[in-house]
Amino acid sequence: MEKKYRVTLTDEERAELGAMVSSGKSNARKLVRARILLLADQTEGSSAKSDPEIVDALGCGRATVERVRQQFVEEGLEETLEPSPSTRTYERKLDGRVEAHLVALACGAPPEGRSGWTLRLLGDRLVALGHVDSVSHETVRQTLKKNELKPWLKKGWCLPEGPSSDFVAAMEDVLEVYHRPYDAQRPMVCMDEASKQLIAEVRAPLPARPGSVAKQDSEYERRGTGNVFMAVEPLAGKRTVQITDRRTKIDWALFIQFLLLTVYPKAAVVVLVMDNLNTHGIGSLYEAFNPAMARSLASRLEIHHTPKHGSWLNMAETELSILSRQCLDRRMDSKDFLTTEVAAWEHERNSRECKINWQFTTADARVKLKRLYPSFHD
Repeated sequence: MEKKYRVTLTDEERAELGAMVSSGKSNARKLVRARILLLADQTEGSSAKSDPEIVDALGCGRATVERVRQQFVEEGLEETLEPSPSTRTYERKLDGRVEAHLVALACGAPPEGRSGWTLRLLGDRLVALGHVDSVSHETVRQTLKKNELKPWLKKGWCLPEGPSSDFVAAMEDVLEVYHRPYDAQRPMVCMDEASKQLIAEVRAPLPARPGSVAKQDSEYERRGTGNVFMAVEPLAGKRTVQITDRRTKIDWALFIQFLLLTVYPKAAVVVLVMDNLNTHGIGSLYEAFNPAMARSLASRLEIHHTPKHGSWLNMAETELSILSRQCLDRRMDSKDFLTTEVAAWEHERNSRECKINWQFTTADARVKLKRLYPSFHD
């Protein structure tokens, strides 16, 4: 069938488009249009492609090919490659008063039966309250973006509700430890743990390939959980990771024994920073070992607990987050596989001596977290 809009390029136009495509320095839209014109050229002697062939070759839509053909025939090469900016004026959909109502809605509680606001829900509520006759969710989105509002998102925070002498005392103690100089005889080690659910595939996943992302079945088989103990020495860029079935007092005590006798056998004292979980105490050593061994291990520990609501002060939590993103963020079906993969991650990260550059100081805390300090009058 004869095309209504036939693309016939002059020698100059063909040379200009060829140079543009070869250099690749123009924007993506312009380059796609140039390639469409070159492939669609029906000048005598040219091997013009059909629209379906152009679509397959460039990965664009058929409507785009037809629109470029039409624009070239009707408006010429320059206008096809560089369309004139639109002169259409848009009437403002929401005035200042309605915007204020929208912002107030987005910052308030959602309707009964809803967990949070959506764009369409906010638009419907504006109409229901009589502020506007109609409004699109896109207008709502643009207004919220202008006011830097995202009512569908929530951020967790971990701080006391008000002044807390216990919190600031423990926080300043940990921050003081973090700013001690490096001492091989008294290494500062942060410790934490996390669970990892073991999940097996019921069908083999499909790997990624050009034009297709990797795929995995939504169905899976639970295989229990594993526990990840993490100890990181931030100033040395060294971490020790151990996988266990559980995280009982005995498990913690065995991990501490491994740190003291195997990882730091020559250290006089290990300065240990961790949260105040009920398993994280000297008593756990006495449940796992005879009194002589328990006392020997305890004598080589200097323990500092992060405060309640202060898990963010533990650098081991930062390292666990990195481990989760880089290694654990996938389905892992057995403790053996988990252990092997974590060991490989640990070896690679230790070989690069990845350190944690902690910047937050006691001076910063007294300014930024001033509200957490009890009032003091001379």
